[in-house]
Amino acid sequence: MFKSSTQEVPATGAVPRHVAIIMDGNGRWAKQRLLPRVAGHRKGVETVRAIVRASIARGVEYLTLFAFSSENWRRPADEVSILMDLFLRALEQEVAKLHDNEVRFKVIGDDSLFPARIRELIAAGEALTAHNAGLTLTVAANYGGRRDITQAAQRYFADHPEAAHGPPLASDAFDRYLAMSYAPEPDLFIRTGGEQRISNFLLWQLAYTEFYFTDLLWPDFDAAALDAAFASYRSRERRFGRTSEQVRSAQNA
Repeated sequence: MFKSSTQEVPATGAVPRHVAIIMDGNGRWAKQRLLPRVAGHRKGVETVRAIVRASIARGVEYLTLFAFSSENWRRPADEVSILMDLFLRALEQEVAKLHDNEVRFKVIGDDSLFPARIRELIAAGEALTAHNAGLTLTVAANYGGRRDITQAAQRYFADHPEAAHGPPLASDAFDRYLAMSYAPEPDLFIRTGGEQRISNFLLWQLAYTEFYFTDLLWPDFDAAALDAAFASYRSRERRFGRTSEQVRSAQNA
């Protein structure tokens, strides 16, 4: 279990260790081309493949993709049905390829509302790839950051009933109950599509993450766009509460 960056300062490098992405703009990409929205979602799946490959090639260790939020159920029923079908087909077709490339596959979020076949494929994919040593690819599906935090609190107090009347809850003791306790906090958060908000994604984990927003729609986001995001990341000074002088001193030590 990784400690929060609010507890200790993580090592930083030229390539972010953990990249988290909100993949926004599939529907608008299709609309611009006078295509049905499903065409944008299908193109978006192709982009996922490309970005997974690019992330592996660049040495990213963790890639987390926001595929379907707990609020996306509010979309038209036919679009939700299409998204579920695409998720199903991606699980059927892609997990074996991920395994062949030593990718560890994880899904976070409440899967109870998904069809049984999707739940079965998620469990099988996670089991198949559990011991792979390459990139950890996490798909956030029916995920919400607020729900993640409240569920973590419920699990913590179920395990530690005495804590309800004890000292204040320490964040490092709480981290292990979050959905992504197996991963370090993201170094870089990317959102495509021009919007500049985090939309209930990894609320706890993004506390010290560098943010990068681009007007590119997700189907147009490619390896070159990923490199541009990494270049922006390298230009940042990650202080984690320290002064610039302290950062430089630590780098020269």
